[in-house]
Order: sequence, then C-alpha cells, then structure tokens
Amino acid sequence: MKLVPYIDEWAKSGEIIAGIDEAGRGPVLGPMVYGIAWCRLKDADLSDTGVADSKTLTDEKRRSILKDNIIPRRDLIGWGIDVLHPQLISTGMLALDKYNLNELSHDSAIGLIKHLLDNDVKLSRVYLDTVGPAEKYEDKLNKLFPTIEIIVRSKADSLYPIVSAASICAKVSRDILVEKWRFIEGSFKDQWGSGYPSDPTTKSWIRGVSNPCFAFPNFVRFSWSTVEELIKELCWTATWQDTIIGSPKRKRTKLHQQQDENNMSMLNFLTPSQNQPTHCAIMKDLKIQSVLF
Repeated sequence: MKLVPYIDEWAKSGEIIAGIDEAGRGPVLGPMVYGIAWCRLKDADLSDTGVADSKTLTDEKRRSILKDNIIPRRDLIGWGIDVLHPQLISTGMLALDKYNLNELSHDSAIGLIKHLLDNDVKLSRVYLDTVGPAEKYEDKLNKLFPTIEIIVRSKADSLYPIVSAASICAKVSRDILVEKWRFIEGSFKDQWGSGYPSDPTTKSWIRGVSNPCFAFPNFVRFSWSTVEELIKELCWTATWQDTIIGSPKRKRTKLHQQQDENNMSMLNFLTPSQNQPTHCAIMKDLKIQSVLF
C-alpha cells in the first residue's frame, strides 16, 4: 500500500534526487515499510532539517524531525511510504513459487520510483541502501531506469541525507502502524517486546496468542523460522490432498513439474481405485474443492 501525501510542482522541474530506505525487515511482527524522500539537487545536504540515520536517533527525535522538519517543509522535501503487510510477506515467502524478501524489497523500491516518474517528477538520481549484492541490485535498477543515475551503497542511510530522511519516514511510519495495529482476530495485549524473533518477550507473546487451528493473528510473519517451529509445536497437523495434478489451469514451472513427478511416483504404488483424490468429510459435505487462480 503506497502513501505519497503530496508531490509539489517544484519536483516537476530541475534536477531532483531521491533516497529510499526501509524499516522493519528483521522483526517477526508487523509490516515492513519502505520510505522515499526527494528534494532538489541543490538542497541535497538538507542541512537545516537535522536528518541522520534513523538508527542513531531516539524514537522521540525521529518523530520530532518528521513532524517539525519534514512534513511542514513542502518547499524543500517530499516523502512517501510503501507498507508491506506481514500477510503479504508470509504469503510470498511460503508460496510454491517463492517471492523472497529481497525480491519483495526490490519491487517496493521500484514501485516507489515508478510512482514519482508517473507523476512527472524529474528524477535525475536515486540513492538506495543495498538489498543483496550492491552491484547486482544497481545493475538491475539501471536497466529499468536508464535515464536515472542509480547509486546503491551499503549503509546509504548514513552516507546521504536524502536516504536518512527516507529512513526516518519509514521508521516513524512503521512504529505508528505497529502501535495502532487493529487486530481483526480479536483483542490482544500489546506487550510484544521488540518484535524481533530473538526477544524472549516477543516469543512469549506469540505463544500467548496462538490458536491450534489458525495459528496466529496476521500481525505475525508466518514465514519466519521461529514461527514455523511454534506452529509445529502448538498447532494441529493437517494433511492436504493435491487434486490438481496435471491441471491445465496450473501455471507450469520446473518446481510444479517436479512436484507432479513426485506425486505421481507415490501414486504408482496405489491401485487405480486408491489413487483417486479423496477429501475429508467436511470438504465433501460443503462441496469444497481446490481452486487455482
């Protein structure tokens, strides 16, 4: 979900630079948020805003900079965010054709750049913190945006003020989203600690909100190994019958083909009457079938 509050006219002329950074890549709880900030090339130092790498600032200082030095300064700086819901992260990483966190991060950054270009922002240069090998990421972006100078660096948020601004926007936005999170599954205490998988308080909170059938609220990233282990320990085991072997509607990939071959090799041990797909009683009663989109 992209949120770009405004794009002022000054960004549609002259040389504009942008910085992109994320917040919330490591936690097992909550969304990951990508932030983008842009300004004129001549204002690149952002000297009167007080921006710095968000990780070196206190929460209070970050919020103060965003509230007092970024949001009101529409004449100087623009900003926006892309919110990646934990359910989106889980679904992508657990899919048969995995959509890993690096690809998700790349696509978020690409989407933010495209959003500015689609709104006639005259981008001449974009700075990004690296996700994966810096050279490979930079080459990928250069091919997508040949008219823009792309600079990918490790710890870019500590090197370039415009990336620091993006980092602050992302971090404060994520913190507020986590604080104000509305659980659709019910009411839960918000004492989840840091949200990182190594935090005992976080682990304890995840255990406390577990459900043997549905596992956890969608605030939790199911694809993290910590959560996968808790699912094995705390939740019921389900066996699913694959009824779509060889389906023409199925997108064919090497992974799918290998899965089909494995399934068929197992089915060869059964008699013709045994190797027909079967369903549990509730699926039969409700006439539920597997569906592919």
